[in-house]
Amino acid sequence: MTIEQLRAPGRPTRSARMSGRPGQCGPMRVMGIVNATPDSFWSGSRFSPEQAVEAGKRMLELGAWCIDVGGESTRPGAVPVTAEQELERIAPVVAGIAPFGRVSVDTRHVPVAHAAVALGASIINDVSGMLHPVAGQLGAAYVGMHSVRVPASETTLDESDVCDDVFEHLRRVARAAAADGITELWIDPGIGFGKTAAGNIALLRALPRLCSLGTPVLLGVSRKSFIGAVTGRTVSDRLAGSLALVAPAWSAGVDIIRVHDVAETVDTVAMLEAVWGSID
Repeated sequence: MTIEQLRAPGRPTRSARMSGRPGQCGPMRVMGIVNATPDSFWSGSRFSPEQAVEAGKRMLELGAWCIDVGGESTRPGAVPVTAEQELERIAPVVAGIAPFGRVSVDTRHVPVAHAAVALGASIINDVSGMLHPVAGQLGAAYVGMHSVRVPASETTLDESDVCDDVFEHLRRVARAAAADGITELWIDPGIGFGKTAAGNIALLRALPRLCSLGTPVLLGVSRKSFIGAVTGRTVSDRLAGSLALVAPAWSAGVDIIRVHDVAETVDTVAMLEAVWGSID
């Protein structure tokens, strides 16, 4: 699928444009992103430890349900860091934010997960989809993501099979996590991780199917490159594109939306609830 086709996919019928949120779903929750990294893909999310703590506290004040703290950039081309380097970055941030609200640690390293939970994190957000035994051992909540490679690579899934491949992987992750005793669990399709722009959009169009698998869904699309592929905008100008994707995610039943821009997203969700409400 070409970028031109993505930009002009055809206008849906009136009945297909928006539906209320499925009745079995609670309110969509907003997870704020705080990156204690010098090389995050967007300069607006690069913080020193001190800045990261203040940013996280402010996001909680603005309505974030949880703060996701990361110490390793997973953007395409990022240089992997050691667990020791990652822990040095995130430890003061997790400890600084945890007294004020719920904290998630965005990591694929076992020692970092252990240390972060000891410092007050209660969710392990795992881009590798392999740390569920650790979460089960620690009694932590768990997010299992689909990725082709971490950090994200230019290797991409075949567009024709992307939904089937991703959903089958996430079914396996959910089953394994449940077998490890995890009771608070989300799956994440890994938008931008080894998928083309067209593949990412195919996954977004299939969100109702993903949300029907029986495991709550976390979605991260904030300011990602496929938005730029469609709009032509640079990362600093992708707020509108990011907010536009909240509506179909909300309507599909996504439980948590992971974002850089908390206030704007909280307001978007509030308006969706006010206008369309929920359906039985």
